[in-house]
Amino acid sequence: MAHTLPDLPYAANALEPHISAETFSFHHGKHHAAYVTKMNAAIEGKPEADLSLQDLVRKAAADGDQGLFNNAAQTWNHTFFWNSMSPNGGGAPTGDLADRIDRDFGSLEGFKNAFADAGATQFGSGWAWLVVKDGKLEVRKTLNAETPLTEEGVVPLLTLDVWEHAYYLDFQNRRPDFISAFLNDLINWEFAAENLAKSGQ
Repeated sequence: MAHTLPDLPYAANALEPHISAETFSFHHGKHHAAYVTKMNAAIEGKPEADLSLQDLVRKAAADGDQGLFNNAAQTWNHTFFWNSMSPNGGGAPTGDLADRIDRDFGSLEGFKNAFADAGATQFGSGWAWLVVKDGKLEVRKTLNAETPLTEEGVVPLLTLDVWEHAYYLDFQNRRPDFISAFLNDLINWEFAAENLAKSGQ
């Protein structure tokens, strides 16, 4: 069965003034949609068409099928990114996630600094991630479509897209300002906490 482009988890203008409806019209409506279309075309009529999206990403990576991997991983990464933000985002985490951030980064500020550095220093296109591995929180950065999904025992908790198309209409070349807006006003701590709880780590 063909995969479909998921709806945004909020209205296209819900993250304004930080991310505009115009950005979403391109980023979700064109970029994300194109990844889904190309992925479906690549798997049509093949056994891979019956795989879940996560399994498809992992199989494409294991098989070295770069074209399929790029489109499948970008399809998954973008859906995960939309959910990593919320109109009620920002603030501070609570509960177990807050405790682990303090333990593994020293403080919430320590996490923000590490995450902002990962996003700002990712050369060219890519992603910044908060993940859990062996029970410990880590910040990662990946190039192009690369995703922590392909690494055994690593569970993504949230992500930020630092490809230029994610922010250029709203922030032009000011990627650090985009990262700051994400960390201070948009980050969906509830989504990260849910992913941590489901990870079993």
